[in-house]
Amino acid sequence: MRLWFGDKVEAHGNWIYRWRNPKCKGKLPPGSMGFPLIGETLSFFATSNSIDMHPFINERLKRYGPLFKTNIAGRPVAVSSDPEFNYFLLQQEGKLIELYYMDSFSQMVHHDNMSNIGGYFHRYLRRSILGHFGHEPLKRKLLSEFEDVINHELHKWTNLPEVDVKRQTVPMLFDLTSQILMSHKPEENLGVDVNNMLQSIMTFPLYIPGTTFYKCIQKKRKAIKLTSRVVEERMKGYSCDNSAEGCNKKGDYLDEIVGDIGKEAYLTKEFVPFLLFGLLLATEEHEEILKNREDANSGLVWEEYKTMTFTRYVINETLRLENLLPGMLRKVIADIHVDALHLNPNIYEDPLTFNPSRWKNIGSNGMAKNFMPFGGGNRPCTGAEFSKVLVAVFLHVWVTKFRFTKIKGGNMVRSPILEFTDGFYVNVSEKHC
Repeated sequence: MRLWFGDKVEAHGNWIYRWRNPKCKGKLPPGSMGFPLIGETLSFFATSNSIDMHPFINERLKRYGPLFKTNIAGRPVAVSSDPEFNYFLLQQEGKLIELYYMDSFSQMVHHDNMSNIGGYFHRYLRRSILGHFGHEPLKRKLLSEFEDVINHELHKWTNLPEVDVKRQTVPMLFDLTSQILMSHKPEENLGVDVNNMLQSIMTFPLYIPGTTFYKCIQKKRKAIKLTSRVVEERMKGYSCDNSAEGCNKKGDYLDEIVGDIGKEAYLTKEFVPFLLFGLLLATEEHEEILKNREDANSGLVWEEYKTMTFTRYVINETLRLENLLPGMLRKVIADIHVDALHLNPNIYEDPLTFNPSRWKNIGSNGMAKNFMPFGGGNRPCTGAEFSKVLVAVFLHVWVTKFRFTKIKGGNMVRSPILEFTDGFYVNVSEKHC
């Protein structure tokens, strides 16, 4: 009995040792793997009442330096805040590293075999997405569509006693994206559901009733049912002539995808709903534009958008202070011998201050290495320009046609992403009325 007990203690000790000292052919960076199974997850998800870098990152940077190891949700992770090293890594896509998603995100977004998709299909997706959301579509038609939809929605806000800006904005942008993707306006609460799922990416993937992750999976299934129904309806009439009665062709992104089913690897009737679901998950200056117009009531045009220099500074500064994720994830596939980046005081003077003017003096080379809100390397975000144009148009409509008064809320925390704990409520009214 004593021998058996001793063996168990020894085996347990060996297991803890292996957990704290994972196998490595070279030398791992300093750090701690935390407790068995959960690692340092609890510290990572702890809420901080500050817009500064999350304490989990801050404390370890001070203790271990710009490169350290840890374990999040049972996964060994190396965290780097070194801009030169990060820039080098992103140039090694497919050689030393590959795209990686947290388990919670993978299970919410990915179809069973999506992780096996190769570079060819990613290139196909990028090409097809840019054809509907890229520079030319933005310039040709989407800019004016953005302005019309945003103006209409903000006008509706003036009839409400108070507006939670984020809660009201998300469904508006979701509906707009859904219309471009598949010419379909989803049911009322789906945009809110998808936003909640995005906010819950940084959760422990514990599929137990009552947990945040469990609720997200249920909402994901609801969204997949919707996209599956839209795909079914589109496929029924796709083979008909455009002029035929009952033809479902819309000329949107879904038309292109449905037309390529069977022609492209992985593109199947079962996979397309998951693809659509994944895609649904991306002041003075403006007054001067109005003064320079021959007709002040005419719509925004591309040339005017390109003059919004300070607006781009505002967007950059907002993205610097908060990304959806606190870093970019990559999986190491080969030995590398040797992201708190946006809040690094060695790179940005007074980094916790919202100062759009700082971008006047930051060159393209500095941005390439020190500013990566849309990723970098061989796989930058395909929707980067789409997102920036959409935000710029939203700001343009807001400051030229409406005014707002803060009512309540606005307290921010990091957990580890930046968010409002109690919303941000305003009263909206039209200008010149």
